[in-house]
Order: sequence, then structure tokens, then C-alpha cells
Amino acid sequence: MTIRRWRLILAVGTGAISAATGLTLALAGASAGAAPIVQTVPRGAAAAAPSGDNGTVKIHNSTTPVTDRRNEPHVCVFYLDAFGFDPGQSASWTIKSWPPTGNRTVVASGTLMLDSHGNGHTGNMTLPNGHYKLFWTFAGENGKAKHKVFWVACATTSPSPSPSPSTSSPSPTPSTTSPSS
Repeated sequence: MTIRRWRLILAVGTGAISAATGLTLALAGASAGAAPIVQTVPRGAAAAAPSGDNGTVKIHNSTTPVTDRRNEPHVCVFYLDAFGFDPGQSASWTIKSWPPTGNRTVVASGTLMLDSHGNGHTGNMTLPNGHYKLFWTFAGENGKAKHKVFWVACATTSPSPSPSPSTSSPSPTPSTTSPSS
């Protein structure tokens, strides 16, 4: 028999033993009059991760709905949108200008109190055209701050050219001469 086959047999056997043990314990608890443990998750929501680094933050164009979970790294007017953090968590954010167009200086910062579902968003923001990096920090972080890089690129309106003065010479006016008599 090959090692692969042995691993398969072992995995199937271990899974069956775990399932049987769990079922036995559940039935024993229920027959002893204990209430079964039921964990409910709101419809359409994933099971919550333990406190800490759960959640994500996105850069959104100002016209994007707050329920949209995609990131939009090329914006003009934008806002920060947070999803799935701990309920009522407070987050601090900092935006730095970032190479190749920036020098890592802080250009904007703030705090955001998330709602009872761990979601929230800032108001609309604008920055000069360039490359930026968002740093998102919060209590209970287990690693580095969450971050996103993005570009601000607003169309510049070029002024319409003003009409240039005419350089044509005035047309000669006909002279009237009186006939000699």
C-alpha cells in the first residue's frame, strides 16, 4: 500500500472518530437535560472572528454605495469604508503621501467609531493628485496596521483660450470728393 493510500485511510478514520465523539457528547448532554448549545449567525454574515485583526477597510469613490465591498484604488473624491471589525470599535486612520509622487508625510488623519456591526465610513475627502497610503489602526491589533495604497487623479479643467485681438488692418474708408465745377 502506498503512503498516499495510508494517509487517506487515516484521514477518513480520524474524521469519522471525531464526528462520532462529537455526536456522542451532544446526545449525552441532551439526554442529561442540558440545553444544546446553538450559535446563530445573522443571515448573510460570516461567523465573526475573535477580537483583533478581523475586518477590512476600502477606498471608495464618492459615488460608490457604502455596502459595496470592492476597493477602488483610483479616485478623485473618495471616502474610507470599513467592514466587519469588532462592534463599536474605534479606529484611527492616517493618510501619507507615498512614493513615487510623495515623500511619506502625513496629509490627513482622523478617527472613526464603528457601528454595532463593526462597519463605518468617513465623509468625502479630496487630496491633490498623487499616490497615497492609508494606515488603519485600532485597539486589539495583533500585527501591523491595515493599509491600502491608492491614487488620486482628478481631471484638471484647462481654461478655454480667450480670443486673441484681431491683427487685421482696418479697411480703408472710401473718400468722397466733390466734383469740381
